[in-house]
Amino acid sequence: MPELENRRERLEFNKLQKRLRRHVGRAIADFNMIEEGDKIMVCLSGGKDSYAMLDILLNLQRTAPVNFELVAVNMDQKQPGFPEHILPEYLQSLGVPHHIVEKDTYSVVKEVVPEGKTTCGLCSRLRRGTLYGFAEEIGATKVALGHHKDDIVETLFLNMFYGGRLKAMPPKLRADDGRNIVIRPMAYCREDDIAQYAEHKQFPIIPCNLCGSQENLQRQAIKQMLREWDKKFPGRSENIFAALTRVSPSQLADRDLYDFESLELDRSTPSAAERPDHLIQRQVNSWEPEDAQEAVPQYIEARNL
Repeated sequence: MPELENRRERLEFNKLQKRLRRHVGRAIADFNMIEEGDKIMVCLSGGKDSYAMLDILLNLQRTAPVNFELVAVNMDQKQPGFPEHILPEYLQSLGVPHHIVEKDTYSVVKEVVPEGKTTCGLCSRLRRGTLYGFAEEIGATKVALGHHKDDIVETLFLNMFYGGRLKAMPPKLRADDGRNIVIRPMAYCREDDIAQYAEHKQFPIIPCNLCGSQENLQRQAIKQMLREWDKKFPGRSENIFAALTRVSPSQLADRDLYDFESLELDRSTPSAAERPDHLIQRQVNSWEPEDAQEAVPQYIEARNL
C-alpha cells in the first residue's frame, strides 16, 4: 500500500509540474517575455511564488528555443530576525549566480507608517525602486517577478474597490521611466498549484515579519471574497482573468482610451434587417466566442446585435 500511495503521489506531482511548466511557457510565448540573449534578474523574496518561478525557469532554460541567462537577486531589508543565510545557501546549492542587495527599508517603513497602519504599499515601492536600480547595475534586460494569476485578479479588485481604477498587473510591463522591462512568467498559474508545488519541493520558505502577519489587509479581504466566489461559482476567477485579456475600450467609459466625442454614423454596410438570414443566424449563434479559452468553457460574451 505505501508503495502504491507513493506512486500515486509521484504521478500527481508530475501532472502538477507539467501543468505549471506549460502555463509558464505559454505566458512567456504569448507576451514574448524572454528573447535571445536576455539576462533575466529573478527577484527572490523567500516566498513560495518566487522559489517556484526560479525553479521552473531553470528547467525551461534547458529546453528553451532561445538562449538566456538567469541571475537570482534577493533584497535584505534588514528586518529583525531575518535569516540571512538561508537564501545564499540555497542558491549556492543550485549553482545559480546570485546577489544579495542590502537596503534598510525596514527602518524607513517603521518610521514613516503610523502604528497600526498597513506597510505593504510603501515597502513594495521602496523594494521595487532598489531592485530596478540594481537591474541596471548588473545589465539585466528583464526583471522577473513571481506574481501569479490570483495576484493579478486580486489587484484588479483592489484597484476598483479602493482606488476607483480599472487596473491590474500586466504579465509584461515597461517601467514608467522606460529603463526596465518587468515580466511575470507565473501570470497563468494558480496559487493553489504553486503552494502544492512548493510543499512537494520543500523550498526553504522565509516568512515576512514586516507585513505578512498584519491583520485586516485589504488584499486579504479581496482574497477571501474571491475564494468564496470560486467555491460557490467554480471558474469565476478564471473568467475574470479571461476578461482582462478581452478588453473592449468602446464598451467602457474612459474618454482617454476611446474617442467617444468623434463618433459618427456609418451606414455604408447593410443593416441587420437587410442581411441574408444565414448571416443573421450566424451572428445570433455566436454568443460564445470562437476563441474562448479552453480553460474557461463557461465563459460567454454578450455581443451587441
